[in-house]
Amino acid sequence: MTSAQTASPRVGGAPAQPAAAPLGGPIIAGICLLSREAIFANAEVGKVATARLLELTKAAQAEIDNERTPLETEARTLETQRASLSADQLRQRSEAMANRWQALQQKAAHNGREIEATRAKALDRIATEAQPVIAQVYAGKNCGLLLDRGAALGGNYANDLTAGVVEGLNARIRTISFERERLPAQPATNGQGQRSQ
Repeated sequence: MTSAQTASPRVGGAPAQPAAAPLGGPIIAGICLLSREAIFANAEVGKVATARLLELTKAAQAEIDNERTPLETEARTLETQRASLSADQLRQRSEAMANRWQALQQKAAHNGREIEATRAKALDRIATEAQPVIAQVYAGKNCGLLLDRGAALGGNYANDLTAGVVEGLNARIRTISFERERLPAQPATNGQGQRSQ
């Protein structure tokens, strides 16, 4: 063989890296792992909550879209009438439209805060339902330390409690119902706080 044949293949001038070996290792007694995100994603109640949050998000967006469409139409009309309006008329109508756009942006932000509050409350309720299941599975595996699976870079995942918790949570609760949280409206700022920057 020539030296060119025995050399490592190069990609972009750098030697190719060998495929990384999976990080495994021995089971460490008493150390267990759990993924809350996987519990919420895989438990039936989490799937139901996700679907409901999607419905509420779409409804909140539809509220904004229903108000935005006429504003967009009005803005196009104002643009076509620009030449036929006096400077004072144009200024007044432009200011009125800007105020309506700002109010719509504030409503969209408010709707977003309500959806986020709804999501947090639903996840909190699921977490409350999951806690006794987590404790039961934790005790059943003789765990002495529970770590977030997302924080582990590798290792032996034999003591991962997630699947057992999902199974136990499915036996405990499969559905959840909730409505959109309603938050008090925040006062309009009229953009003055933003201009001082």
